Order: sequence, then C-alpha cells, then structure tokens
Amino acid sequence: MTILPIFSLDGYTHVTGAEQYFFYFIMYSFLGWVLEGTYNLYSNGSFRKEGFMKGPFKPMYGFAPLFLLMARDLALSLPVFLLLALIIPSAVEFISGWMLKTLFHKQWWDYSGLRYQLQGHICLRFSLYWWILSVACIYGIQPLMEFLYQRVELLWELLLPAVAFFFTADLLWTSWTRRRGEKKLELGES
Repeated sequence: MTILPIFSLDGYTHVTGAEQYFFYFIMYSFLGWVLEGTYNLYSNGSFRKEGFMKGPFKPMYGFAPLFLLMARDLALSLPVFLLLALIIPSAVEFISGWMLKTLFHKQWWDYSGLRYQLQGHICLRFSLYWWILSVACIYGIQPLMEFLYQRVELLWELLLPAVAFFFTADLLWTSWTRRRGEKKLELGES
C-alpha cells in the first residue's frame, strides 16, 4: 500500500493511501458520468451524452474533488476554502475543455451562448453550479465516500488493478480512435 502524506497548516499530518485517492477519483468520475447523463436526460430526453471517454467515467469530475480534498487537508479558513471551491472546479473544467479542443479539435461542451463565459469552456452560471456541488461534495458526499471506502478497502485493493486497467484501456483506446478518426477526416477518408 502506497502512503501519501498530506501536511496541513494545523500541524497534523493526514495520511491517505494512493489506493484511497484512486478510489475517490473513480467514484467521482463515475458519479460525474451519472450526473451528466441525468442532466442530459432531463434537458434532451436521452441519458447517453457523448463524452470524451467511451466508458462510464468523466475524469474532470474525479480531479476536481481530489484537488478540493487536498485544499481541505490544508486546514484553510472557511472563506478561503469556499473561494477555492469556486475556482478549482472551474479551472479543471477550463483546462479540460482547452486540452480536449487542442488535442482532438472538438469541443464537447460550449457555453459561448451564455453570458460571462470564457472561450466557451466555462461560464459564470455553471461555475456557480459547480461551486454549490463542490461544497455539497466535500461536506456531504465525501464523509459518505470515506465511510464506504472503509467498508470496501480490502475488496478495493483486490479490484484496483482491474479497475485501473479498464480505466487506462478506455483512456488509451478512446484517445487512439479519436486521433485516428481525426486523421481520416483530414485525409478525406470515410
């Protein structure tokens, strides 16, 4: 078991294993897939919405909570943490959108029709949604995640290689097929 110490400003050391962080990443990536599917079902009548990955994962929903957990473990004041809960998810969303557009020449979401947006990757309205969701995640969902992890830790350690393989295979396969499809379009093939 790999241990990653997280040092806090209050003088205490919080120790979290890499396996535990990966558990949170996978769970939040899956919950993000469910959230987007539910939103798409409500707004467009279909649960399935094309995402970058083919499997049931939305990695930006996994990264934002991990960064927020690291910020929480720094024992910052509540106003500073609440500010970070607004900034971090928006930064993750902007960087994700920019990277996907740069690497694959496709924009999976576009806020350019909304007010107070930046290059269509983020907008104030959805940043405020992510802020509320982030606060609810850290103070409401994360305690449940920690409880769940304690209950499934031994099983998770057995499943981790398979889950990591499945996630990595999906990421690599999707990247390869999307780049291959892009090259076919550039060459005019079908």
